[in-house]
Amino acid sequence: MSKPKVAFFDFTSCEGCQLNKLNFENDFLDMLEHVDIVEFREAMDDKADEYDIAFIEGSISTPTCIERIHDIRRRAKVLVALGQCACSGGVNAMKNLHQPDWVREEVYGNEKYRFPSIPAQPVSAVVKVDYEVRGCPMSAPEYLHIFKSLVMGRKPEIFDHAVCVECKLKENECVLDKGMFCLGPVTRAGCEAICPGNGQYCTGCRGPISNLNLEGAVEMLREHGFSETEARKRLHLFSANELV
Repeated sequence: MSKPKVAFFDFTSCEGCQLNKLNFENDFLDMLEHVDIVEFREAMDDKADEYDIAFIEGSISTPTCIERIHDIRRRAKVLVALGQCACSGGVNAMKNLHQPDWVREEVYGNEKYRFPSIPAQPVSAVVKVDYEVRGCPMSAPEYLHIFKSLVMGRKPEIFDHAVCVECKLKENECVLDKGMFCLGPVTRAGCEAICPGNGQYCTGCRGPISNLNLEGAVEMLREHGFSETEARKRLHLFSANELV
């Protein structure tokens, strides 16, 4: 029986999610026993005509990106958005809060006409996405769960509850109660509360839960001593497209 063909692609991003996979060490070596990686620019030069699973990192932010993602989608049986840029537009989407001409002027100056761009979009805004692995970079536990599930032919479990649930299961001390700014109450779980579990605050890098009450989230942060301006600014850092 042939192994599933797996490919990795990058769009507008820092490529941190792809590099993160190379840090899985023993897990990555075990994965290689069960799949054939046929495209992965960070690690190999090979190309393939079709893929059983295509992992996509990065947001769609140029006309060329749109053409390329449609081509990949046609070749892939299953397509997985990898990391917050691919899932929601991520940090790149903050440019969408400003006028496009102003953004191009600030970034490229007199050369702005040489770099066509569009508002940063998640992959799902252009093609069908079968699964998402959120986080900046992507959450390793969730990625391994989805990867193994797909290779074994099972449907992955997708989380849509707050990071606070994972914190309570781990019996972490609430960092909000310690005076730290934390978005755990409104951020989608799946990371095993790695930041609060190590004494840090949740930055919201996995995006908001689907039933988020934005005004309620802002009010909750105000009650903990943070200004509305700061609350909205931090909420938009990774989720500008999801909170408009």
